[in-house]
Amino acid sequence: MFTGEARVNVRRAAFHHTAARLLLNVVFSFLCLSIASATDKNSHTRTVVFQPETTSIRWTLSGPIHTVHGTFKLKSGAIDVNPDDGSADGLIEVDAISGESGNPARDGRMHKSILESDRYPIISFRPTHVIGKVMSSSDEVVTVEGVFRIHGAEHPLQLRIHIHPEGNAITLKTHFTVPYVDWGMKDPSIFVLRVNKTVDIEIEATASANE
Repeated sequence: MFTGEARVNVRRAAFHHTAARLLLNVVFSFLCLSIASATDKNSHTRTVVFQPETTSIRWTLSGPIHTVHGTFKLKSGAIDVNPDDGSADGLIEVDAISGESGNPARDGRMHKSILESDRYPIISFRPTHVIGKVMSSSDEVVTVEGVFRIHGAEHPLQLRIHIHPEGNAITLKTHFTVPYVDWGMKDPSIFVLRVNKTVDIEIEATASANE
């Protein structure tokens, strides 16, 4: 026969065993729900892939006397969008060294003194949220929120994008302004040759849209 102390120890051991089983069941159920939720989310994700040859990036730096036009080249780009909740992920990278305006001397100053492209060779945008229908069968205007990185610093950015579906592809157009001086880059204005402290960016691309 068990003594009183032994019976207490048996009951205590049984209680701990039951509690451990309940805890394991709770943890197992939580893991199953998490995996199911992640799987369901991934099953609804749509991917938009950009190609350098079908992406045009143009910039304009205006001034009272002269306006400068130039281009950049896309390096790579892919965005994952969940149309159910608007969440987004991915990365679009632009080759900062590719920036040019057709004037070698001016472009040299731009890369050395303003962009410092040897030090910061990539300009990027990382989307975090999409407001609107990306995978619609008709023309749409969506807002993409994300983080724009240039000259080694990150800045929140909202892009208003016009989307036109073309079969399995979509054409996208957007325009935004970069306040490069406020964002820590050098003002290239000299004496009577003054230019704006913001640069306008226009992007047009045809991207593949995969379900």
